[in-house]
Amino acid sequence: MSGSVRLAICAALATVAAACALLPLVDPASWLLQAVLLLTVQSAAGAAARRVPLARPLTVAAQAVVTLLLLTVAFAHDQALGGLLPSPQALHEFALLLRDGADDVGQYAIPAPLTDGIRLMLVGGVLVIGLVVDALAVTYRSAAPAGLPLLALYSVAAGLSDDGSDWLWFLLAAAGYLLLLLAEGRERLSRWGRVFSGGAPHPAGMPPSGLAGAGGSPALAPVRTGRRIGVLALGIALAVPAVLPSLDGGLLDRQGGNGGSGSGGGTISAVNPLVSLQDSLNQPENKEVLRYRTSSQTTQDLYLRIVALDRFDGTSWKSSERHVTDVPGQLPSPTGLGPSVRVSSIDTSISAADWYAQNWLPLPYPASKVEIDGRWRYEPEGRTLVGDRGQTTRGARYRVTSLLVEPTADQLAAAPAPPSRLRNEYTEVPDSLPSVVARTAREVTAGAGNAYEKAVKLQDWFAVNGGFRYDTQVQSGSGSAAIVRFLKQKEGFCVHFSFSMAAMARTLGIPARVAVGFTPGTAQADGSVSVGLKDAHAWPELYFEGVGWTRFEPTPSRGTQPDYTMEQSPSDTPTDEPTTEPTGTSEPTAAPTASDSCPPDMKKLGTCGGAAAQQPDNGASGGGWSATKVTSWSSLAVLLAAVPLLPMLWRRRIRTRRLNGSGGRTEQDAADRVLAAWRELTDSAWDFGVLPDDSLTSRRAVARMVRTAGLDDEPARAAQRVAEAVEQTLYAPRPRPVAGVADDVRLVLAGFRAKAGRGERLRALLAPRSAAQLMWAAGQRWSALVDRWGAPRWARWAAQLRTPRGQQEN
Repeated sequence: MSGSVRLAICAALATVAAACALLPLVDPASWLLQAVLLLTVQSAAGAAARRVPLARPLTVAAQAVVTLLLLTVAFAHDQALGGLLPSPQALHEFALLLRDGADDVGQYAIPAPLTDGIRLMLVGGVLVIGLVVDALAVTYRSAAPAGLPLLALYSVAAGLSDDGSDWLWFLLAAAGYLLLLLAEGRERLSRWGRVFSGGAPHPAGMPPSGLAGAGGSPALAPVRTGRRIGVLALGIALAVPAVLPSLDGGLLDRQGGNGGSGSGGGTISAVNPLVSLQDSLNQPENKEVLRYRTSSQTTQDLYLRIVALDRFDGTSWKSSERHVTDVPGQLPSPTGLGPSVRVSSIDTSISAADWYAQNWLPLPYPASKVEIDGRWRYEPEGRTLVGDRGQTTRGARYRVTSLLVEPTADQLAAAPAPPSRLRNEYTEVPDSLPSVVARTAREVTAGAGNAYEKAVKLQDWFAVNGGFRYDTQVQSGSGSAAIVRFLKQKEGFCVHFSFSMAAMARTLGIPARVAVGFTPGTAQADGSVSVGLKDAHAWPELYFEGVGWTRFEPTPSRGTQPDYTMEQSPSDTPTDEPTTEPTGTSEPTAAPTASDSCPPDMKKLGTCGGAAAQQPDNGASGGGWSATKVTSWSSLAVLLAAVPLLPMLWRRRIRTRRLNGSGGRTEQDAADRVLAAWRELTDSAWDFGVLPDDSLTSRRAVARMVRTAGLDDEPARAAQRVAEAVEQTLYAPRPRPVAGVADDVRLVLAGFRAKAGRGERLRALLAPRSAAQLMWAAGQRWSALVDRWGAPRWARWAAQLRTPRGQQEN
């Protein structure tokens, strides 16, 4: 097996090792096998192109074409020409899959289901990283920079995952990178042999070549070289993340990143908090999510609200970016609620199941006071509480004081127009919404005299007299197309009913949004109320000035229609204080075991038992650029820009020091200047592709440089003069001072540049091959440090540990 093929295999293995860090994000992990198979074909294509041989850019281009063909066969073969060649339809399919994948990433909890969109993003991403790594490490023979795409792949996975095993994936990715470095070191040394450093041992006191360390040749044994480079690379990989900006969000930023602690700061990002409830409602077992006790004599209106979706973009309903604050001791009065509306105060004590990990806290609406431990923040617009820095509802116990708002039909009918700001925001519909939605809304509400009558007509049309059927088996969806399909087929579940009614209300000029949470649950014999998965629900909230956000119930056979939407007036329901706090009997039932059959949409709810991992820390997001964030990202940008320039800066510094050395007048100073100029000449030749050879004399080494580089007469004669000066310095009984050696080296260097192509000149400038000495020197110094301080001390300490205490004292 050739060294190039061996290096290509190591590059592929390093990519796979880094890709393993993505495994905790998606379930199942079958995508990795597909990625490995396609990556193998991609690497084989590169090996074949290099064997032809093709020019380096053509090799990379050939691999890119093969990668596109592989992805076309795997993901868009039905739209491809002959099932292989990408057509415009195939490219359109890629765009659709990527869009769907982005939506899925914005919706699913970790571990997300392996949808086609997510699978394309994972497999395609691994192939792109594999192509970059193969190009750098194998085609362009620079394995060290290949660590950057590998680090990017690992960093993305580590920033999203929150499974506590990041260190394991780091070790695996680091091992793959070290394997790649070791393979490149072995392959380079097998081609170079021993590095030429002067043709004879350095006299005592002579400085070594560059930073190669003392002694003759800086060539290291392959295994030791790989080990030393690996130790240095590991140290960098462990140190750099400490100064990088932290990643905001997890697989999705769905639960709202909230700004740190302190009063007033932070935002909730635009989110899509899992509104497809279909599979939850179809579960054969109604696993308990919450258990509560309440002071209310009736719980028919005690919906437990999680979050409100107030933005409709035509694709889905989402929650807008909102400002969050510390949770006040007393929540402010609800928006729009006037003093003439009857209000009762209710106390409710709630316990969440130990497996239920939700960033948003289920609350009766509108809550006026919340007593809960942990890191929680308050979003005033939706009157919701959201966890801060990974805080979830898992096992939470809390007490809520809420208001039971009981408006009359007359009060709602007499409601004045809402404020313009609120009306403009909550009646906005996308241009993509088909006109049939607004037309149907006008037809259903024909003859209504005010917004309240229109809302009741819409509710009754969906729930009673419109011919709609409640069915959890139909295709789910929340966009414009799903609404139109639902209005035509007239069958669906709560998502369809609530989204459709809210969208139609907006077309009528009624502010509307969709609430997501749970219906009141089922009363138990001990006086508590149990809320299960099948109580998951979505319902529309419409705004009426003087009353505020008001619940409607268009879904038949689900929940209860509010009294104010029916003919009779609201009944007087007495309230009193809570009977008791939740006791041991009101604890949530035993946590269910994790199930491999957990459906995708339950994962959207974060309610998959053991599979529902605690939500990642979302950090501050969407709230502008703080000074710390600007500084961190600026430092990162400077670091990323400076690192690739380090080899060039080091070589310029070394060249200047060698050719503009000390002006001493002793014989030793003159010898030092000649040998420094010789080392610069050999390193410059190395930078332009003339590999050093320690077995050659200076005269033969120069002849090889002239022949390989095709130097003209004047640079060739200058190189010969440098070789003669080296012979004088090393072998003459009384060396004669030689003048102008540095100028001769500069002349030879100009000859190298004149004969090299543009690409070779850039390579010699930006990525000089002789900079490998820097890594060798670092490895030597690290090894010397370990030999001096590490091994003896550890050996002595180990011996002391093995020696019995009594013998040590003797």
